[in-house]
Amino acid sequence: MLQVQKRHAQHKDEDIMDWKAELAEANANLAAYREAKPDGAKGFSGMHKAAMEGGVIGLKEKEFMCLSIGIAKQCIDCIGFHVKAAIAAGATREEIAEVVSVAIYMGGGPSYMYGIKALEAFDQLSA
Repeated sequence: MLQVQKRHAQHKDEDIMDWKAELAEANANLAAYREAKPDGAKGFSGMHKAAMEGGVIGLKEKEFMCLSIGIAKQCIDCIGFHVKAAIAAGATREEIAEVVSVAIYMGGGPSYMYGIKALEAFDQLSA
């Protein structure tokens, strides 16, 4: 089983992203935006609901798509939110690793670096 390691041995533990804290901060920022611009937030939420609700493609597979795009677009919060949602939809670490491989293939080197973050997020958010 592939384990994500610290980036450099000389780094302190504080240098590893705390995914639960990252998502808590993102949620706080989203709540502030919802208060400041409720119509914009409602529009995005409506799009989210329409895209992710039932259909021919299952929720877990949709989360895999979202995760791979988050990796390719280098969106830290997208990675965290969609790893968490994929876990809730029943994703395994092995499936997330496969999604990372596809994202790396499609996005090159930057996707490789952000893909590793998805595995780090899985390890923390599934614990």
